[in-house]
Amino acid sequence: MRHLVISFFLTTLLCACNSQHTRYVIGVSQCSEDIWRDKQNAELQMGSYFYEGIELKFATAYDSDERQIQQIDSLLSTGIDLLIVAPNQVATISPAIDRAFESGIPVIVFERKTNSKKYTAFMGADNYEMGRQMGAYIATRLQGHGNVMEVMGLKGSSPAIDRHKGFIEALSHYPDINIIATLQGDWTEQTSYSIVKEWYSHHKTVPVDLVFGMNDRSAIGARKALLDEGVTKESLPLFCGIDGLPGKDGGIQLVRDSILEASYIYPTHGDRLIQLAVDILDGKPFEKETLLMSALVTHDNANVLLMQSEEVMRQTAYLEQLHEQADSYLQKLDAQRMTTWLSVGMIVLLLLLLISIYYYFLQKTRLSQERTRMEHEKLDFYTQVSHELRTPLTLIEGPLAQLADTKDIREASPEASGMFNIVRRNTQQLTILINKMLDVSTSSNTQSIPEPAADTSLPLQQPTVSESDYTKGLLLIVDDNDDIRTYLRTILEKRYQLIEAANGQAGLEMACKEVPDLIISDVMMPVMNGLEFCQRVKSDVATSHVPVILLTARALSQHQVEGYESGADAYITKPFQPEVLMARVDNLLRQRQKLRKLWSGTTHQEAPTKPESIEGSNTLNVREEAFIQRFREVVTKQMSNSDLSVEDIGSELNLSRVQLYRKIKALTGQSPVELTRHIRLKRGRDLLETTDMTISEIAYKVGFTAPSYFTKCFKDEFGILPGELRN
Repeated sequence: MRHLVISFFLTTLLCACNSQHTRYVIGVSQCSEDIWRDKQNAELQMGSYFYEGIELKFATAYDSDERQIQQIDSLLSTGIDLLIVAPNQVATISPAIDRAFESGIPVIVFERKTNSKKYTAFMGADNYEMGRQMGAYIATRLQGHGNVMEVMGLKGSSPAIDRHKGFIEALSHYPDINIIATLQGDWTEQTSYSIVKEWYSHHKTVPVDLVFGMNDRSAIGARKALLDEGVTKESLPLFCGIDGLPGKDGGIQLVRDSILEASYIYPTHGDRLIQLAVDILDGKPFEKETLLMSALVTHDNANVLLMQSEEVMRQTAYLEQLHEQADSYLQKLDAQRMTTWLSVGMIVLLLLLLISIYYYFLQKTRLSQERTRMEHEKLDFYTQVSHELRTPLTLIEGPLAQLADTKDIREASPEASGMFNIVRRNTQQLTILINKMLDVSTSSNTQSIPEPAADTSLPLQQPTVSESDYTKGLLLIVDDNDDIRTYLRTILEKRYQLIEAANGQAGLEMACKEVPDLIISDVMMPVMNGLEFCQRVKSDVATSHVPVILLTARALSQHQVEGYESGADAYITKPFQPEVLMARVDNLLRQRQKLRKLWSGTTHQEAPTKPESIEGSNTLNVREEAFIQRFREVVTKQMSNSDLSVEDIGSELNLSRVQLYRKIKALTGQSPVELTRHIRLKRGRDLLETTDMTISEIAYKVGFTAPSYFTKCFKDEFGILPGELRN
């Protein structure tokens, strides 16, 4: 009870604290960290406020390919729903992005491209156009004459490559503008400062009219380097960059304050990026390629753009404040929800009390079931013991009984005869003791136990029995114990023809193939046990009429019930006397002979009898009458077909020629050919008595090839000629 109460309150607390369900987890892999990306990350976070259940996971590679690859793989392993990535370089990051895309994770590439097409969508500005427009502006500003220095971005990154191509293309139209240096930077101010300072220390005599930094930081780094090299402010060249960020020390402010001659707004648009991500995850339509609009920043528009950006930043701050207030309201709502749950908890405690009472009785029931299971296992154990003890006793007691009737034992010396009697007497005493032990050990168990699993074994190979062998009764012995089969052979082989199988599966195949007159089977066998074997025999059309004797060490009454429910005709427990087994076999075969005579009469009388005095006859009649009726229907349907063969009839009944022959012979004492001829003749007699057809017409109609043969068979069947019957 105490544990239930604690669990209830913990669940209540977790439900209250976890009121906001995470719907999507979006990983963001930034190639570097700077004010441009800080602004974009803030916009991404702000944009997520407009969608319920969005969780962002940020990772920054600090311009390291190896780190970004590791971070992408790490984000994938945490179970993100979508990946947003700004690749550090064109080629090196592609394999990691490919792995994400191939694993089924949608990928949005933004700001920078890769050389792979394995992505869901791309969003970014046109860097080529930026470089081209900046080149055109510089050419105009220099009036088509002058020396220009270019400070590149990170080598191998798509913005650096595209901006350079656009810049060069624009200046190619102005032959009097010379690019005196193209220095390789990495987007950072410090690197730009170092490479420009190094270059200028060796080229102080080369005039520089304008420095184009591929971002604002590169332009500022170059300006500081020239100032530190002694260039006066009045002698400084012009400086242009790209980014045009708002805020303090951003590109727009630097242009307004004449520190930079011009910049180009490189849009971040984190809000649009998060909207694209949610559209993809929600399965909404989206553009695969989205190019963001950008604009040139000069002294003419810098002040207006700065005022607009400051207003946007003010509105953003206000929105952030509103979000914090909403979080506060949600926390208060959670507290109120907790209070409500605690109030309801007192009522729930009463329900928990009732549940605890229910669990008490449920546990009690489980204990009872466990006790029953243990009793079943106990019964199963003693069943196994019984099987292991009774089988050897059968192989001792049975042969001793047979030896007692032999001439050698009857004429043995008094000393030998006495010793034999001692062995036989003590064997019988051992059997009595084992029976008592097993009966006492299992007296408290009343339910049947499933058969235990057993090791598989190979079926015995037996010769095929032909129809000509049917005159001598054919018995099938199914037992996995070689000695038991040998012992049964010594009892039965003088009077019956025998075939054998070492397990139920092999026995079933042999029974269906040979259709024996009787089956003797053990119960506990590998592959298929005797109960299942018996059920399968009784459910198969070819063998359903065959009597089955189950021979087993399972001596309890419920075991015998199981045996008879499986369809067995007799159930004999081990150890047994040979005379008992022989008498049971003879009795069952005699019963089948009586039934055969009754069925033979039925085929002539066309009306089944009900021999109540014969054991098992009612069940057999119900099952086998349907088979005989089906046989009659097949023959009647093709009555005029003189070529109708046993194989044709067997095909209609799903039986082989041998199976059909043995089935019909066992039920009626007639062969299928004889029974077919009887049905034809019976129909012919009906036609003689009810129609004006000639004898020849009737003969052909009922399938005889010649009227003379019909007349002969009719005489043999009914003792009168067809013409005499009609007259």
